[in-house]
Amino acid sequence: MILTITANAALDRVIFIPEFQATTVMRAQRVRECVGGKGFDTSVVLQALGVSQLAMGFVAGEVGKRLRELLEAYSIPHDLVWVTGETRIAHVIVETSHQRHSHIITPGYKLSIQDQAKFMERFRQQVRQASWVVCAGSVPEHVPDDFYRTIVEVARQASAQTLIDSSRAFVLQATPAKPAILKMNRSEFGETFGETFGISSDSMAELNHRARQIIDREDLPAIVITCGKDGILAITQQGSWLANSPRQQEVNAAGAGDAVSAVLAWRFSEKDDWPAALKMAAATSAAVVLTEGTADCRLEDVERIYQDTLVRQLP
Repeated sequence: MILTITANAALDRVIFIPEFQATTVMRAQRVRECVGGKGFDTSVVLQALGVSQLAMGFVAGEVGKRLRELLEAYSIPHDLVWVTGETRIAHVIVETSHQRHSHIITPGYKLSIQDQAKFMERFRQQVRQASWVVCAGSVPEHVPDDFYRTIVEVARQASAQTLIDSSRAFVLQATPAKPAILKMNRSEFGETFGETFGISSDSMAELNHRARQIIDREDLPAIVITCGKDGILAITQQGSWLANSPRQQEVNAAGAGDAVSAVLAWRFSEKDDWPAALKMAAATSAAVVLTEGTADCRLEDVERIYQDTLVRQLP
């Protein structure tokens, strides 16, 4: 069973427009409400793939009720801690003429010490049935920076592996606990570890080199960096690999990175090696961009893209 954690939940309101034009009235072509929050998006992908899972997290208010309805519409098993305040709304602006999207996110709930304690009590019970834990996204106000580190340590006591998909202080604090995988996108890697990279082919080698230095310095098992059209880069104790899928006609790319987290946890729970897990992760991530809903994907798209997905080992 894969257990996902969403500390900072959101309801995605996906708004499709031809093109964003500042200072003008823009009329939406259509609007969709979707599950939001990176951990919950990971659960959406796992459910599409038929993987046994449990979604844990915090929710609040009327938006939280709607989010729960959406989780239940997907038949996603969940264990939610209800808190005071309101769940965030993430307005996902999809410009159909440019195949790009942006986010405008409202403020959300704050977590009390009691809220955090209630969650940890439930997590200690639920993680006993998990092989992998995926902690994804930001953390609300009043939560200590070592929140994810505690998750890693508790999971290890239950013999579960952990993937952390976050950035900055939450990753830096979790690093000494040595999660099985640190996963982030290219910009988050730069923000977290103080490096910035361009998009030229030469920069991929530099990215690999810098991440390798961090792996060696911190004795980490693996860092996975999603690089958009440039692919998925995995730097591990066993070597480095780059996975690439054919570029797709993008509909909505929100949730594509969360598909990588979902598939890596799933495939490693099935004892895949790195090349096999990365090939499936890249294909699933590419399939997500073909759907309107956040993190939605179709198995037939995954299977088709998988055939043309390449993984190569880097020096």
